Amino acid sequence: MNTTQIAQKAEGLGPWFQNLDLKGVRTAPAHFLGDYPADKFSRFSHLVPADLTGKTVLDIGCNAGFYSFEMRRRGAARVLGIDTDARYLAQARFASEVLDIDKVEFRQMGVYDVAALGERFDLVVFMGVLYHLRHPLLALDLIREHVAGDLMLFQTLTRGSDSVAQPAADYDFSEDAQFQQPDWPRMAFIEHQWAHDWTNWWVPNRAGVEAMLRASGFAVDAGPADEVYLCRTAPVPFAQYGPHAVYPSQGGAAR
Repeated sequence: MNTTQIAQKAEGLGPWFQNLDLKGVRTAPAHFLGDYPADKFSRFSHLVPADLTGKTVLDIGCNAGFYSFEMRRRGAARVLGIDTDARYLAQARFASEVLDIDKVEFRQMGVYDVAALGERFDLVVFMGVLYHLRHPLLALDLIREHVAGDLMLFQTLTRGSDSVAQPAADYDFSEDAQFQQPDWPRMAFIEHQWAHDWTNWWVPNRAGVEAMLRASGFAVDAGPADEVYLCRTAPVPFAQYGPHAVYPSQGGAAR
């Protein structure tokens, strides 16, 4: 496939959110973030193990496949990218063909359905998805319960204080002062739109991100670097009281 053919096919699959380099053809040359996500990855790539030889990787919300391809380049034996958007998956499959990257598979699936995979992965990539979810803590619980075998590369946008409170193990019902502190773990809810995007539902502060990770059974190994963390599976708090991730099936059409 020559450059003209690549450009024509890429245009037909557009618009692209990831600005990939397909043998000299840029998929989103006018991207408002520039060379995204390559520039962003360069700021936290040191968090990812340089050698993933023999490892399996699940890329949740893979978009056009940038992180799936990067993990394969680091030697991962198998990479599975999932996304709910069929257009993004078509872009990812086309990009893998042009770049001649094998052992990367793409499926249409959402994060709430990862239990159906029936498999744990050495590395889960969960980048830029959390704030688009109506049920973010459920998503983390499901990842921990069903697919996270060891490591998780995680990113979400944050706003507010960058300092992190050290909460006590418990508080009296009458105490309120801690909730007024800017470094208390919190999630801002977006009822309408944020950044002209109705799919943005939650914007946490740094303390909120780290508390949610711990509450779901993830320990921070490294980070944050540009809002990115490398996490490792850890015991799930209060697991002795029963499962955290309860997600009923949709019995019929939504009403």
